[in-house]
Amino acid sequence: MLEQLLQYDKELFLYLNNLGSETWDGLWLVITNKFSSIPLYLVLLFVIYKKFGWKALLLMFVVIAGMITFTDQITNVFKDTFMRPRPCRAEGVMDFTRFIAPRCGKYGFFSGHSSNSMSTAIFAGLLLRPYFKNVIYILIVWSLVVAYSRIYVGVHYPLDIACGLLFGAVSGIGFYKLNKYLIKRFISE
Repeated sequence: MLEQLLQYDKELFLYLNNLGSETWDGLWLVITNKFSSIPLYLVLLFVIYKKFGWKALLLMFVVIAGMITFTDQITNVFKDTFMRPRPCRAEGVMDFTRFIAPRCGKYGFFSGHSSNSMSTAIFAGLLLRPYFKNVIYILIVWSLVVAYSRIYVGVHYPLDIACGLLFGAVSGIGFYKLNKYLIKRFISE
């Protein structure tokens, strides 16, 4: 059954990856670049500062840094444990892949871009929900676009993306709850 699932994953990857064209390659390379999200992060930090103040922002900055470090490191543990070659390195797949990423890492299960972007989307969306009730949906769409970019550029299978998104969502909820506890404990009077 696992073999069949992995085969479907490869077929879906090849289908989605080959939807791309040179016309759109530049846009997707910008979207997949980890530095492209910095303006969004700065806006979110500014809004958090305006709604919660300096003390809370500093505490949340530490929590957010911990969340990103956590999702990043767990992603690396999974990659090194499962050792699933990325599509751009996998025999029988790489020859049919539109590989446009600047580099191809060794292993790909699961996607760090997906887990980091989704954890940020969920954390910030829950945090800002009392002030902007629909911002979580916008952030989730942003996360899904970032996640799909990893398929487009040829470095992750859909299953890598789905697992990264799921892990990111769970992490975002967990760190949101941790943040809520810390704010109540150390910031609220």
